[in-house]
Amino acid sequence: MESSSTLVFSFASVAPYLLSLIALLVFLEQISYLKRKRLIPGPPFVFPFIGNAVSLIRNPTKFWDIQSSLARSSDLGISANYIVGKFIVFIRSTDLSHKIFANVRPDAFHLVGHPFGKKLFGEHNLIYTMGQQHKDIRRRIAPNFTPRALAAYTSLQQVIILKHLMAWEALASKASPTPISLRLLCREMNLDTSQTVFVGPYLSQEARERFNRDYNLFNVGLMKLPFDLPGFAFREARLAVDRLIKTLAGCTDDSKATMEAGEEPRCLIDFWMQETLREIAAATDSGEPLPPHSGNAEIGGHLFDFLFAAQDASTSSLLWAVTLLDSHPEVLAKVREEVAGIWSPESDTLITAEQLREMKYTEAVAREVVRIRAPATMVPHIAGEDFQLTESYTIPKGTIVFPSVFESSFQGFPDPERFEPERFMEHRQEDRLYKKNFLAFGAGAHQCVGQRYAINHLVLFIAMFTSLVDFKRHRTDGCDDIAYVPTICPKDDCKVYLSRRCARYPSFS
Repeated sequence: MESSSTLVFSFASVAPYLLSLIALLVFLEQISYLKRKRLIPGPPFVFPFIGNAVSLIRNPTKFWDIQSSLARSSDLGISANYIVGKFIVFIRSTDLSHKIFANVRPDAFHLVGHPFGKKLFGEHNLIYTMGQQHKDIRRRIAPNFTPRALAAYTSLQQVIILKHLMAWEALASKASPTPISLRLLCREMNLDTSQTVFVGPYLSQEARERFNRDYNLFNVGLMKLPFDLPGFAFREARLAVDRLIKTLAGCTDDSKATMEAGEEPRCLIDFWMQETLREIAAATDSGEPLPPHSGNAEIGGHLFDFLFAAQDASTSSLLWAVTLLDSHPEVLAKVREEVAGIWSPESDTLITAEQLREMKYTEAVAREVVRIRAPATMVPHIAGEDFQLTESYTIPKGTIVFPSVFESSFQGFPDPERFEPERFMEHRQEDRLYKKNFLAFGAGAHQCVGQRYAINHLVLFIAMFTSLVDFKRHRTDGCDDIAYVPTICPKDDCKVYLSRRCARYPSFS
């Protein structure tokens, strides 16, 4: 009894000092935040330690809308906030976004992809490289996106799209009269596509199932608080990435063996390893060290970067394509007319690379979808040093900076809120006139290396989806509002009614 009383007395005696220390830390944190924020718009007070992380997690759409509104109220086009000990700056101005993209270097900005991305994405990831190292890796990646390689991928893409569209129609028929949600279905189709195009025959069915589970853990962790502790989704995501990269490194090793045996490339990693093996052989013959960036683990990390970029961004674009085509029947009619004049499902032939290039209007639709609903709305960077952004504001070292490519899409272009594919046609050339505002694929040294692959995939999907099925959105209030998952998609997960449109599905040999 006496010891309990002593314990209570001891705590009571130190409690005022403890509370004073906490109050001091909170005060110093607020002072630090206000000192960094200076006169740019942002909340005048932030919650201790976690900042406004809870509101970001609960409703990211509202959080970023508020940041955008605050930035609009500033002549600079920027706003501030505070998340889990990190001061952040949101950039709405296109010119200032370009300034960030143009200064990715050790003494300025470091691309991170996610506020806590380096811990999450792993050590070997293209987005964290800079300077000559970044140039060398992009040079090695270049053989993956030659016209020959892209033509090989389009065949694989169409086979998978057809398989999934047939499954969707069967599911819709079974669910009728209830609509089906396309978000997870598109995600599964894109994961199937990415796995097949990137690493093709080197993933067994069992490995694919494990891969899908781990990728889902990664996706969930992206949207959770960044606590790297047992039981937290962020920790599960980080461990899942480790397993995914290990799997992709194994695929790299298998591809090297296949290419060494003289077989023809069948997927992206084959095109990559074919060129890598040539460089390894040349270095061995001349007695030089092996070329850098040719190890399995590092290439596995870069493959995961491709997968993440292709998977979630592409899913977003497919969903918005369906949504926007449904709400613009005149655009849908033009797409169907163009595709029907070039390709027929009854021909039982794949759309060739030449036919894909002929689909000018359909590609314009794809580009307008990406403009008006940029899948990855922001591209986070960290300031490696203090950086003078404008004459009146210097970004402090350690700040996470969010250039908004989404906001840039609504600047410069005439009537930017209007969905108008013609702006990308030859007679208007708005993609050239307002090139600086079309930032969906980034800009500068880190501009998306696979953007032609991404556009091809979207065009193929639009062509096949509109030709093979009839569809209608299940419309409710707010169904087309933006939700972050983590890329953006319609709030209702794109609920649709589907039925077969063509006389019969094509039979690709």
